[in-house]
Amino acid sequence: MSSVDSLDSLLTQLRALADQAQGMKAPAPSAGGGGDFAHTLKGMVNSVNDLQAKSNVLQSQFSSGDKAVSLSQVMVASQKAGLSFQAMLQVRNKLVSAYQDIMNIQA
Repeated sequence: MSSVDSLDSLLTQLRALADQAQGMKAPAPSAGGGGDFAHTLKGMVNSVNDLQAKSNVLQSQFSSGDKAVSLSQVMVASQKAGLSFQAMLQVRNKLVSAYQDIMNIQA
């Protein structure tokens, strides 16, 4: 019965995260422009790095036998880190594509 409660709790957390992600809005562009984009990009990279570090810590704690860390915590942290990395990778791909389009226009 405990594993069912744990899965139910995990499902509730995932739904809350999905609702939170749907509620996020892109920041409004400011008159300055360039600094905000660089700041946002740096924040995104730092966020991905933090999620990956947290996932690595949880994985090592679980593999060392720490009873305070459950498999579901490790898996959720790992999935968050993987998804955030994939999102960052897609942003990078779009930026490279936009750069190449601009370079082709100038040529």
